[in-house]
Amino acid sequence: MNKISSALFASLFIAGAAHAQDWRNRQERAQDHKELRQDKRAIRDDRQDLADLQAVLTRFDNAWAQRNEQEMFAVEARLRELLREELAEGRAEMSRDRAEVRRDNREVRGDRREVRRDEMWGRPVVTADDRHDLRDDRRDRRDDVRDVRAEAASQRTRSAIAWELSPLMGSRRPADLQRMRSLIVELIGLAQQELRQDHQEIREDRHELREDRHETHEDRRRRF
Repeated sequence: MNKISSALFASLFIAGAAHAQDWRNRQERAQDHKELRQDKRAIRDDRQDLADLQAVLTRFDNAWAQRNEQEMFAVEARLRELLREELAEGRAEMSRDRAEVRRDNREVRGDRREVRRDEMWGRPVVTADDRHDLRDDRRDRRDDVRDVRAEAASQRTRSAIAWELSPLMGSRRPADLQRMRSLIVELIGLAQQELRQDHQEIREDRHELREDRHETHEDRRRRF
């Protein structure tokens, strides 16, 4: 292959790689914006869940203090409803979190390919930038794996609470009522913990968007 052909091949290869990188950057930005919207909705939903559980606790205390059987029956029905909703939301959240980890794995594999390509073409500055991107994406993956584990732990706790609450409902023995109240308080604590996790995920989403903008700027700078 003569020098002109080699130069043409290299030019076409680099142009194709740049086009592929542009497409990947757009896909990552779109996905990160989607996750930010999802996490904002999660905050709204979890705030409402917390308010609903706090309202149930207030109604429970009033029904117990007044020995109001009809109201206590209504409180128990509402608590069952909230638990069903919480368990369904938890399953959906775990599914989303696992999808994020799969996307992280694809991004890390893509970063590794970029580093190998840069090393092959002898581009030390670009290689350093791509190694930085690889480190960022590995950190994002660690964060998302942590989210999966946290949601799985929350789901196990909710399931255990639902299992323990079931035989207590309908009993009016003071010890059973006290245990039921303790479990409602535990659900409230779990909802507060999930709100804190939501805020952490929002911060991570915004950090990833800043990374996306930085990577796009770096990719464009390399071409000139």
